[in-house]
Amino acid sequence: QVQLVESGGGLVQAGGSLRLSCAASVRVFSRYTMGWFRQSPGKERELITGISWSSGSTYYTDSVKGRFTISRDNAKNTVYLQMNSLKPEDTAVYYCAASVNAKVVVGGRWDYWGQGTQVTVSS
Repeated sequence: QVQLVESGGGLVQAGGSLRLSCAASVRVFSRYTMGWFRQSPGKERELITGISWSSGSTYYTDSVKGRFTISRDNAKNTVYLQMNSLKPEDTAVYYCAASVNAKVVVGGRWDYWGQGTQVTVSS
């Protein structure tokens, strides 16, 4: 029942940057680990990054490490994904998710999901 709403997706050229935002319910935001997933057509949904409620722990999958940065502003109940040096293979629907786990656990449970925002990277 947690509301997560992504925004900031769009079309960008390879090498460019984009910043996604995820606005979360104030009732749970500060207590939940937040993450970003992405899914391309014909592929499984993939966890790409996550951040604990206190921002003390972060996770990045190898394919985005060094290019993407996750952050959160608990006062604004918002988590961000700064994406730099974008590649065509980054094209996907990006989903915000929330977990009751204290930190990101690869393969762990994610309890709530946003509707997704499309990111398209052109060559």
